[in-house]
Amino acid sequence: MSLTLYGAPLSPFVRKVRLYLLESGLDYQLEIVLPFGQPDWYYDLNPLGRIPALKDGDFSLADSSVICQYLHDKYAAGANLLGSGAEQRAQVRWLEKYADYELAPLCTFAVFRNRALKPSMGQPCDEAAVRSALEDKLPRHFDYLEKLLGSADFLVGASPTLADLALCCQLINMEHGGERLDPRRWPGLAGLYARIRARPSVQAVLPGEQKMLARMSGKA
Repeated sequence: MSLTLYGAPLSPFVRKVRLYLLESGLDYQLEIVLPFGQPDWYYDLNPLGRIPALKDGDFSLADSSVICQYLHDKYAAGANLLGSGAEQRAQVRWLEKYADYELAPLCTFAVFRNRALKPSMGQPCDEAAVRSALEDKLPRHFDYLEKLLGSADFLVGASPTLADLALCCQLINMEHGGERLDPRRWPGLAGLYARIRARPSVQAVLPGEQKMLARMSGKA
């Protein structure tokens, strides 16, 4: 087995695959490919140019969800991360997509991009877009997830799944942008985030990300 993951550590989608690999005990090599200005050869792995992509020997594929499913199918990796039974598996897929499609435009492309990425590139932060995401758009999503979680420790079943990892990846980017969940308004969700964030897999990737952010901000 020779797994190479291509992408940038601060991408929530790359992070999701890294966490899946770590939670599954699979060895891999990370090769940095930025989400813009990709080298020509990268389009052989993903003609859309998006990150992440994975190469397993001579086989390659793209999309974080597809990659995680492939790792499960090929190596029986992360079996519990996909849920048990048809109902749980469907719920995990739904919530993973919810994080990727509904939260990413707000946590990552509004808060993180404006607060962290743009300043590092000498571009102004659109604080109005950040405030709109935080005050007008994200609360209804957090309300839904808080209600869905209820008094449970995890979103689906009694142990962490890919749904929890996908959600955590977006909240990490929101935190990188200087914002965290309000534990008074969303106590269950804040508790879930704290539990996932404390896992060894997340703690293994966060220091590198924080160093990268410090370099980007000129505070390193």
